[in-house]
Amino acid sequence: MHRWILSLVLIPALALAQPEQSRQYRRMVTTAARAYGGLNAPVPMYASQIHQESMWRASARSRAGALGLAQFMPGTAQWMASIVGPGDPLNPAWAVQAMVAYDGWLYDRAYPYETVCDRWAFALSGYNGGEKWRQRRQAASWAPGSYKITGYINPGITAANQSENQSYAPRILLDLQPRYAGWGPTVDCDGLLR
Repeated sequence: MHRWILSLVLIPALALAQPEQSRQYRRMVTTAARAYGGLNAPVPMYASQIHQESMWRASARSRAGALGLAQFMPGTAQWMASIVGPGDPLNPAWAVQAMVAYDGWLYDRAYPYETVCDRWAFALSGYNGGEKWRQRRQAASWAPGSYKITGYINPGITAANQSENQSYAPRILLDLQPRYAGWGPTVDCDGLLR
């Protein structure tokens, strides 16, 4: 009986555990996030995005050609180098700084939006699937500021890409962000995305 009760208590705690390798990047993510967004920057969201992109593996490589902690495609990495300075997506310090800067660029363009949560969800959607597809999705929506409604509109991409893109922001903001809540202020999305 006690073993069963103990497992009910431990399973949720284990589900919210941070990967061991995330700890070595905590200061780096916090510094980059605060350099862009100040002391109230959503550090847990950025950590969750790295978790989603690479599971904190600096040498991660996708079949499509994305590289590093932030899984930059070569063209995007080259463009980000013109903004944050020369670097390599396999260099964790550069990748984190470039990811935060790119997220900020996308966030600044993510409108219309109803809430800060919606705005971040649209920015993350642009990171994952491309800014032009995010814009087309919002243009096709009867409620373009609501990610809960708009994020599920297919703007003309493959079904597989749509499925990945529509679940990307909710996974980061709702499923993964609680794991990193101790890292700083979070993006409050309670009931807004699903």
